[in-house]
Amino acid sequence: MADSFDGLSAFRAVAQHKSFTAAAAAMGISPTAMSQKIKLLERRLGVLLFQRTTRRVALTDAGAQLFARLEPALTEVEDAIAALGDHRGRPSGRLRITAPRVGGARLLPPIVARMQERYPELALEVSLDDAFVDLVGAGFDAGIRLGDAIEKDMVRVTITKRSAWSIVAAPSYLARAGRPKKPEDLSRHRAIRQRMIATGVIYRWELERQGKPITVDAPGSVVVDDPGLIVALALEGVGLAYVADETISDAVARGRLERVLEPFVTPGPPFCLYFPTRAQEQPKLRALLETVKCMRDELDAPPRSRRAKKR
Repeated sequence: MADSFDGLSAFRAVAQHKSFTAAAAAMGISPTAMSQKIKLLERRLGVLLFQRTTRRVALTDAGAQLFARLEPALTEVEDAIAALGDHRGRPSGRLRITAPRVGGARLLPPIVARMQERYPELALEVSLDDAFVDLVGAGFDAGIRLGDAIEKDMVRVTITKRSAWSIVAAPSYLARAGRPKKPEDLSRHRAIRQRMIATGVIYRWELERQGKPITVDAPGSVVVDDPGLIVALALEGVGLAYVADETISDAVARGRLERVLEPFVTPGPPFCLYFPTRAQEQPKLRALLETVKCMRDELDAPPRSRRAKKR
């Protein structure tokens, strides 16, 4: 009788990576061997699990149903095996972390470097994704997000005190359109608008005057969903942009972008590490938590008067 579990690890890898080649590399086998494993699994189960073209790999309805049920189960098995690290006094296994592009690209490199130094037996997998991520459903152990974007049933640990956002524009745009002095002036300007991946809505700029909130639906004919592209368009003089300081600090220092309306930009929540309550017992997560707590001062953004804006 065939082993019921044979090929499931290969199926999971392809479903996660959405690529036979990437999944094969992750498992240390050839793409041909990976393809053969999936074919044998599909033949044994009697269903097609993937739709494959020369450009993309996607789960079929049957494959998606299997993956939804399989991923949490395999994660539990991995966690059970990783928990054996307690007997060796060292965390082991695989630790998967998700974070947004803005913030994650700054916070995760020093965390990963410190974790690798302290826990060489631990395999780390990092994913940057601005969309909302279901930790349990997607098989992640922990995530980093702005505090008010985290579900209430998750454990959260603050890892930064502050970070800052700004409204900026290229000198060429300001020379052409003028410099806004107050929020009402935005109605006569063009904004590079952002559609939020998590919700699908266009972000409305949240400002304040003398402590009172002001919400501005900044006008503009350009809408994008990637923070990096917003900065690139601002540099081209397309319009005003509401962006994280860490993405434009160099451009501002070089005079390629200028801040406007600084007194009106509101403070926001800090970045937090979050994870399911039950995950706290895992040695690998305890190791991550201890590392992050020790690195809070290092991870905190350069001091400015405003904290991270809600995105």
